[in-house]
Amino acid sequence: MINHAVSQLTEYAVRRGWIQEDDRVYISNLILEAIGADGFEGLEPVEGDLEPIQEILNQLCDFAYEKGVIEGNSASYYDLLDTKLMGLITPKPSEVIQKFKEFYKESPQKATDWYYTFSGDTNYIRRDRIAKDRKWTVDTGYGTLDITINLSKPEKDPKAIAAAGKAKSSGYPKCLLCVENEGYAGHLNHPARQNHRIIPITLNNTAYYLQYSPYVYYNEHCIVLNKLHTPMHIDKGAFENLLDFVTVFPHYFIGSNADLPIVGGSVLSHDHYQGGHYEFPMARAEIEKTVTIPGFEDLTAGIVKWPMSVIRLRGKDRARIAEAGEKILSAWRKYDDEAAFIFHETEGEAHNTITPIARRRGDDYELDLVLRNNITTKENPLGVYHPHADKHHIKKENIGLIEVMGLAVLPARLKNELAAVAEGLVSGKDLTADPLTASHAEWAKDIRNRYPDLNKDNVNAIVEKETGLVFAAVLEDAGVYKHDEEGRKAFDRFIASL
Repeated sequence: MINHAVSQLTEYAVRRGWIQEDDRVYISNLILEAIGADGFEGLEPVEGDLEPIQEILNQLCDFAYEKGVIEGNSASYYDLLDTKLMGLITPKPSEVIQKFKEFYKESPQKATDWYYTFSGDTNYIRRDRIAKDRKWTVDTGYGTLDITINLSKPEKDPKAIAAAGKAKSSGYPKCLLCVENEGYAGHLNHPARQNHRIIPITLNNTAYYLQYSPYVYYNEHCIVLNKLHTPMHIDKGAFENLLDFVTVFPHYFIGSNADLPIVGGSVLSHDHYQGGHYEFPMARAEIEKTVTIPGFEDLTAGIVKWPMSVIRLRGKDRARIAEAGEKILSAWRKYDDEAAFIFHETEGEAHNTITPIARRRGDDYELDLVLRNNITTKENPLGVYHPHADKHHIKKENIGLIEVMGLAVLPARLKNELAAVAEGLVSGKDLTADPLTASHAEWAKDIRNRYPDLNKDNVNAIVEKETGLVFAAVLEDAGVYKHDEEGRKAFDRFIASL
């Protein structure tokens, strides 16, 4: 078995041009050392199609586990070793950067097409896991929303969790986004990154790097990270960076999480953006009301028909758009409206910020500014403009950039929970008695009342639809201005204050 797997992995690298024919023996010996093999019958000829890369790696990890090279046969331990193995055959960073530059000379899209494929081929993007994610769409009053249950991230087994708890943190790299992750061996508390390669880019005269997310939630889900480990911040410079990026990569969109807790992303300690080759539902949403930003009459501006509160700017002059964005942000940072329960700060804690998204429309630039507020109350301790408690059975986590744009990234627990809800709806059993369905019982009762013709043939479609409608309501919770007469008047008051 070991001869076969080593030969397959070596051939995999040769076919992709990552190593030369003369490198076969050298690379195979590095692989043997990594898995603790003390005997080898030599490389065997490989003809025809190769086995899927993860199957090859699993065979090598199985061998290493049997030899005692790794402590466990779970994803936690296998990930560390299979990434190390891929790192042995992945080209050096300088080679990858040069290849990217060569393709970019032909076109930006050719460069990213190649880089995205490469990131999957190296198994940095674990295609086999992403294929397990559940995805569907749901039509709502705001257009079609995208729903996904994220099953890509492996769960740690108890042994790995215990070992990770005893591990000491070196403080290097400082976070998962730092440039020092490139080639890093990792440990149980930090993913291995020997197969990770990043591309240097310059935005607004500042050094950034382009990479892809290993858990791509949408097509070509990329991350643009600051070379320096510096906190997230939304300001005019951030708008300029986003607009500069879509100048360099006009086929991509890019956006930023907000820079405050609750309404921000999971990593606020490292300045970064997220983009990709994908049209989100919010990008398809139309302008509900045209407005004028004083001093920027040369730009098109409007309020977007969307569950959250979005101002859209559009024009050919990106500098003017960044300036208009700064005007809106500066006003929002210090804006209060007691009648609408908007307070820019309480007891010295800032609450108002913006989630920005940039894209191209032909020769035009488009910048969406999503107004955010992270105030909390006794009634809503997790946030007033955050998923409310009645929706936590579906979504309790922060509403970050991806959700803001209309893609629900729902927790893995829902795979089994929704299946159990569907089964219970058909059988009529008491859902409060089952731990899998107890949190969904009231919701399921409402579904049962509204769908008298529910049966085993349509129940899954109904549950998926209703899950999507809950997500739409979650976005409404996160919107600072509600879609009613009072909310529209309050939004108009802010626009009038500019």
